[in-house]
Amino acid sequence: MAKVAFLGLGVMGYPMAGHLQAAGYDVTVYNRTASKAEAWVDQHGGAMAATPKEAATGADFVMACVGNDDDLRSVCTGESGAFHGMTAGATFVDHTTVSAKVTRELYEAAQAKGLGFVDAPISGGQAGAENAVLSIMCGGDQPVFDAAEPVMQVYSKICRRIGESGAGQMTKMCNQIAIAGLVQGLSEALHFAEKAGLDGRAVVEVISQGAAGSWQMANRYETMLDDHFDHGFAVDWMRKDLGICLDTADETGASLPVTALVDQFYKDVQKLGGGRWDTSSLIKRLRALG
Repeated sequence: MAKVAFLGLGVMGYPMAGHLQAAGYDVTVYNRTASKAEAWVDQHGGAMAATPKEAATGADFVMACVGNDDDLRSVCTGESGAFHGMTAGATFVDHTTVSAKVTRELYEAAQAKGLGFVDAPISGGQAGAENAVLSIMCGGDQPVFDAAEPVMQVYSKICRRIGESGAGQMTKMCNQIAIAGLVQGLSEALHFAEKAGLDGRAVVEVISQGAAGSWQMANRYETMLDDHFDHGFAVDWMRKDLGICLDTADETGASLPVTALVDQFYKDVQKLGGGRWDTSSLIKRLRALG
């Protein structure tokens, strides 16, 4: 089996790397907080490295799932970045949600070193990572994607190349744009039901079977009704992603009025102290308004 390095062991990366080790890959992990890497090795075996460069040395594939553009640049081209340890012919797969701009920048840097680079942002949340049913949207050269796809299939239910470098990140932006509107609509529907004195669970049982049904409704309505928001994808990260969407919309000329509005609603949630709440916490803002 191929040798794989995995950089970033957050709520997504930790189980993803574990699936690779369980599938028989020779996995070396790196995490900025070393104690997380130590815990992963204790649980899954494999090895840990002190730097991205060390983890990537000799690896056939280097997977990353970090925080933002600057974090990704650091683990790729920083002083101890993975690109300095990778050998020509190896492939870097980025699962971080970042801008298409930094993706294309790093794609070119990889090309200059004879490395493959696939932008492969993920959707499905923590549960998707833990259950190996993520949706992965990819951009990059077809032969490089073809080589990396079997590795990504270990923790995905669908893994598809959309187009050239940056196409994966652009597709993830579409995903976040769609989610923002869906969550706000669901929040308003449940808030309306509460104000009208209706049984929210009964309402969802009926409307979820029709045109209003969605993944967000099926997986989040109960916790929203119960005022529980300590799971899933955090508001702080959603605002980061929506900022990328809005900046890119300015560059491409796309109009995103609903996305811009929901981004400001998430800003209100942050002001309520909900930066680490799940994105379904938009209903908290409506309840706070009375």
